[in-house]
Amino acid sequence: MPIRSRWIALGAAAGITVVVIAVIAVILSGGDDSSAPTVTASPTPSSADGSFVPLTAFQARVLGFDLLDEVELPEDNPFTEAKSELGRLLFFDPRLSGNSAVSCASCHQPAQGWGDGLSLSFGYAGSVHWRNTPTVINSAFHPKLDWDGKALRLDIQAQGAMKGAVAMNMDPVMVEERLRQIPDYVKRFDDVFGPGGPWFTDASRAIAAFQSTILSTNAPFDRFLEGDEAALSESAQRGFKLFTTTAGCSACHRGRLFTDEDFHGLGVPVPEDFSTDPIREITFRYQLHARGVSEDVYRSATDDPGLYLVTKIETDFGQFRTPMLRELGQTAPYMHNGAFATLEEVIDFYDAGGGESPNLDPLISPLGLTEQEKADLLAFLHSLTGDPVLVEEPELPPYEVIE
Repeated sequence: MPIRSRWIALGAAAGITVVVIAVIAVILSGGDDSSAPTVTASPTPSSADGSFVPLTAFQARVLGFDLLDEVELPEDNPFTEAKSELGRLLFFDPRLSGNSAVSCASCHQPAQGWGDGLSLSFGYAGSVHWRNTPTVINSAFHPKLDWDGKALRLDIQAQGAMKGAVAMNMDPVMVEERLRQIPDYVKRFDDVFGPGGPWFTDASRAIAAFQSTILSTNAPFDRFLEGDEAALSESAQRGFKLFTTTAGCSACHRGRLFTDEDFHGLGVPVPEDFSTDPIREITFRYQLHARGVSEDVYRSATDDPGLYLVTKIETDFGQFRTPMLRELGQTAPYMHNGAFATLEEVIDFYDAGGGESPNLDPLISPLGLTEQEKADLLAFLHSLTGDPVLVEEPELPPYEVIE
């Protein structure tokens, strides 16, 4: 089996869980190190019996949870307001697709938490997509994008979406020609990128600049981190402590975005229409072929290979990027294939120890949560959702024949 540094990271993640529990135990004991902290898997005590001690904002930061900081775009694509405004227009413009009917905003709708609200996305005309549409909220912070991590930058992801046969199905040269027949765009590209365009790569850079402005705001957990203890209900506080200790969620969901930015196999169940809808099967087999899998995998695969499509390493089959947990209240359904409609279903799935997979992550095991503990976890997860991030759909500039 190939040795991958990623599995070292997984081992470290398991270690982090133990360290997290130990740190909390030491902090809550007042730092007395005369005896080693005792780590048990007993349920978090209820505040009703007076034994529950919530975590403080300071302790949360010690454990690595923090506020979002400033977005840093690549050096070759610095942010400007003019570039972002151009990107906003392009994000909503369907003329960047082959049939002039699909824009970035068709799948990433502001009113749907910048997703589309579907289990599996609808795809380009004549096809249907094979994965759930991830939100683009906070996407500028991710070092890897898409469920299999194949895109390493926002502008590269935008290019892939525009060119993708089951996304926008557009030829880059056609993008440039259409934009050059829109005088307002020509002027904006000249002002932002210099004369000579518009160019396809510059269009993707502008879209990336706009996406970098789509950020979480006013989440109760952030207010808690800033010192407002009342921002979290008692149930959410119990849920946060469960999240970081006995439930083990923070082994993979940690940091400012509540993700380790790594890949894990969970054995998420396959939606029924993934394998029974002929059009979706066409999309799936096309993706397998286009991404260069072996003939055997092309013919025998019955589920999304995930990271395997990027690495072609057997132990990566069924591994997917850990999604951030911020804005969960706006971004249902959940998982790479939209298998779960509610957070309650997600919690039940993890409580049962995940699903079946030859590469099931070793961090996954049955939790044995009580109904109260599940409710507390749910309350905490909802505290990660802030105000809706709404952007008004712009009026798009018209075509004009250039004389």
